Amino acid sequence: MKEKNKWLWSHRTLANLFVVLVGIAFYLCLSNFDLVRGKVAEVVKIFTPFIAGFALAYLLNLPMRFFERRVFRRFRARRGLAILASYLLAGVVLAVLLGLVLPQLVQSVMALAANVPIYLRNLNELLDFVIDKFHVDEEIVSQLGMTYKEIVQKLTAIVTAAAPQLLNFSVALGSGVVTGLTALISSIYMLAGKDKLIFQLKKVVYALMPTPKAKRFLSVCGHANGVFAGFINGKLIDSAIIGVLCFVCMSLLRMPLALLISAVVGATNVIPFFGPFIGAIPSVMILLIVDPWSALWFCILIILLQQFDGNILGPKILGDSTGLSAIWVLVAIIVGGGLFGFAGMLLGVPAFAVLYSLSSDFIAARLAARGVDAAGEPLQPPQEKTEEERAQ
Repeated sequence: MKEKNKWLWSHRTLANLFVVLVGIAFYLCLSNFDLVRGKVAEVVKIFTPFIAGFALAYLLNLPMRFFERRVFRRFRARRGLAILASYLLAGVVLAVLLGLVLPQLVQSVMALAANVPIYLRNLNELLDFVIDKFHVDEEIVSQLGMTYKEIVQKLTAIVTAAAPQLLNFSVALGSGVVTGLTALISSIYMLAGKDKLIFQLKKVVYALMPTPKAKRFLSVCGHANGVFAGFINGKLIDSAIIGVLCFVCMSLLRMPLALLISAVVGATNVIPFFGPFIGAIPSVMILLIVDPWSALWFCILIILLQQFDGNILGPKILGDSTGLSAIWVLVAIIVGGGLFGFAGMLLGVPAFAVLYSLSSDFIAARLAARGVDAAGEPLQPPQEKTEEERAQ
């Protein structure tokens, strides 16, 4: 009887049972994906302040390490001074952006809203000129868009419907302030005690897993951290440079709303591959209303910037941080964006890069165990060195 119970509860039996349960759970999750995603969204909403705090601490970890190792390395309280310097640096950058960019953005938006009737009248005059010049059927033109009165009526209806939402906006703003303060405080605690947190996590890993597997798992985590940190920091720097270049070029070409459109282009450029086009579409629509010729020149400018970013600037800053080809980058963006929205489009590429690296290592190990190479040919045994090579 004891032998039978020992066989029933052997490690192999438990492992097989665990695999079966995981497979069943995975099938149920796929069958009820919308329900699972809704429940996950509810849980994520609860932990949003701590997730935002972790993201802030992750972004500020690089400058904190620089201050700790280069500037305050001789001070006893170098960690606290480094954290203070990092947040002061972030605050100064944010204040400069808000002080210089935000007023001009608000001014541009207000000017755009105030001059919408003039812009629409000019657009109607341009359409009339095109109709008379090229003898275009008016019915075809009318089917392509709404008239001036219809647009004004739509805008009025939108403003009227949005007015009762001001109270909800104020409540959401207050909740956002509380969430932001919680995220800020939690990020400070994470940066201050990151060594202790990492040590505790390593202790849990070594306690729950065999030592070789634990070391392998921690090695994978270190690799993933390097990929994510290099990609995110590099992409932020790359997007900031593209935004500045767009502003400079638009200013030199005397295009309207240069700061507003450059901010949109720089913000959307953090999304790989599709970012420049996502920012260019609304920008072209705005310029098409304000100045159609500027919209044409802007299309040429954004194509040149995208080529410069994709072939020169991006590779210089990011290097080969992901190791993915263009097709896999496209797959990662589409799948990540479809599952998790904007965050999935941004983080899908480094996440897929880690999975791609792990699968490549697994396939290489399996091929080596079978004694064949990637082409299916037998592996050549390592050649012994000659006496001359050994002497060298």
